[in-house]
Amino acid sequence: MAKPSMLTTTVGSYPVPLWLRTFGTKEHLRDAVLVVLKTQELAGIDLLVDGELYRWDINHPETNGMIDYFIRPMAGVQTSFSRKTLEAFRQQSGMAYRTEPAGIIMEALGAGTLNLLKDFEFIRPLTARPLKFTLTSPYMLARVLVNQHYGSFADVVLALADILAEQVVGIDAEVIQVDEANLTGNPEDADLAAEAINRICKNVKTQKAVHLCFGNYGGQRVQKGTYERLVHFINSLHCDHMVLEMARRPESDKHMLGQLKPEMGIGVGVIDIKDNQVESPEEIARRAYTTSIPIAACGCCRARSPMPNCAISSKAAISSSVASEALPPQHRRATPLRAGHPLPSPAQKAKHGSLRTLLLR
Repeated sequence: MAKPSMLTTTVGSYPVPLWLRTFGTKEHLRDAVLVVLKTQELAGIDLLVDGELYRWDINHPETNGMIDYFIRPMAGVQTSFSRKTLEAFRQQSGMAYRTEPAGIIMEALGAGTLNLLKDFEFIRPLTARPLKFTLTSPYMLARVLVNQHYGSFADVVLALADILAEQVVGIDAEVIQVDEANLTGNPEDADLAAEAINRICKNVKTQKAVHLCFGNYGGQRVQKGTYERLVHFINSLHCDHMVLEMARRPESDKHMLGQLKPEMGIGVGVIDIKDNQVESPEEIARRAYTTSIPIAACGCCRARSPMPNCAISSKAAISSSVASEALPPQHRRATPLRAGHPLPSPAQKAKHGSLRTLLLR
């Protein structure tokens, strides 16, 4: 079977089903992950994600475990806070979206009981399809910690980077993706964030990806800014492709794509998951096409994947649909759409074909 020229995927997390929140056993977790994987398989998604369901924390549902899952097991971190500590944290710039820190660094950081390889080994047998494994960037984690041990913020970021770099050793997912959703509001820290991410990428033996977005805290955008301020950051990363939030972004961000180094692949976010509008296949294709113009202008073909802007954990349910059964199997692909989106009629399928066909017309 010929390999598709443009692969479909999603960013990482999926909504946690209510029954898993109620019956949080390992057996129920396995069943929930199987639902996420099978949904993608049936939709024809090329690169699957596990949904990050095992990271969900009832005390921090807004981030689906993106922060606390990594911080809580680490050595050197205290996760209970005095009133004085909370007040100090709430005075920090850019932290209005969180009411408390993820932890207080009391001594040198260590991995503690964090074991990402064990997580991957739990997921890997559940599907034979290619998998993506995700982890949160050291910079983003450092931003939600109170430092009472290290001499500088940079020391905290790089200590976290070294821990996570050790964690990815042995994970042989087809793609390992580092998620960064805070730097877009703090571009002055670009060099530090890049150094930290590159320490992780050095230990990844498969495809390396970095997801850079503007935050998704309970379905709300957190950071303000533009990608054009981070061209240097992106070009300094030692990864194979970027995953970018491009739906409903300013034109300057689209033109920025043409400034990225030619060897950098680009995963284009064409579904806005931060509102309740369900985009039509035509709208998704239009966004992908207009975004691809500045990419093509630089004389290279490197648009790797159409996908949602960000993680879809903020939605109550998800439906990966709009597959075209009328096309040959090698071209049957779909894009993840939100719950309630009607399946296309046979006439619509015949008219529009698959998402990939729409994108490549």
